[in-house]
Amino acid sequence: MTGSAPDAPAGFLLDRFADFLAVEQGSSPRTAEAYERDLTRFAIYASTRRATTPSEVGTRVLREYVYHLKDLGLAPASIRRNVSAIRTYYRFLLAEGIVTKDPSERLETPRRWRTLPDVLTVEETERLIATPSLADDPMALRDRALLEVAYGAGLRVSEWISLGVRDVLMDEGLVRVFGKGSKERLVPIGRRALGAVALYVRELRPKLERGAGKGVLFLNSRGKPLSRMSAWRILRKHVDAAALTKRISPHTLRHSFATHLLEGGADLRAVQEMLGHADISTTQIYTHVDREYLRSVHKQFHPRA
Repeated sequence: MTGSAPDAPAGFLLDRFADFLAVEQGSSPRTAEAYERDLTRFAIYASTRRATTPSEVGTRVLREYVYHLKDLGLAPASIRRNVSAIRTYYRFLLAEGIVTKDPSERLETPRRWRTLPDVLTVEETERLIATPSLADDPMALRDRALLEVAYGAGLRVSEWISLGVRDVLMDEGLVRVFGKGSKERLVPIGRRALGAVALYVRELRPKLERGAGKGVLFLNSRGKPLSRMSAWRILRKHVDAAALTKRISPHTLRHSFATHLLEGGADLRAVQEMLGHADISTTQIYTHVDREYLRSVHKQFHPRA
């Protein structure tokens, strides 16, 4: 593959697949490059699910991966191309005798995405946010601040990684967010999130900043702004540490934010404003979750339920 995939685990044999595309299939350089990107991302994801070779990947992981691509914000056409790349890859592995089963055989791109992913309970959210520990990880201050802000302000993942240092208005208790179409909104944020950000900005961020931070709040260990994938990895690490079994993506925190507000009695218009939805019909999907919550409360506490 063009330059090989340096970040892909070696056990996935992407170099051999690249030779197959170029020599046996006669694929164009453009197709080969697209498949390289797609399969590198797939191999990295699979390794986070404890699969170090393609034979260790099952259908369930593949299905979760398709939803992961959706959570990253990929367009349906891009997701279909990723699925096509995976199918071609496994057909090659099967023909070469590298795997004995093709887990992509029954893989389908969902025609209609679920209205909502799993939503965390308040207790699960608190457990997740509490996992970053300085005893285990020097980046814990950043991770704690990131989780607090992502949930506390109901941010999209693109908003997590583009938030500027100056966008956290400490004195006013607000976060300035630039959402879709660069539309600006101000979202209230709690004392715990503000405290976590203040600690990170004071104690850790100056050590990370090497002139490449571009004023962005959350930086990686090399002093650069986080990518979508690195933000996802941070979340995944702490989901595992918190022993949460639900399918959790960056968007899960945003959905949990909205759901918890509505369950607490917040006005739908206020939630719409905080989420940055142009149309309230988009926000109304959360009323379905709210109804389920009300039903569960009724069932639990009503004497004739």
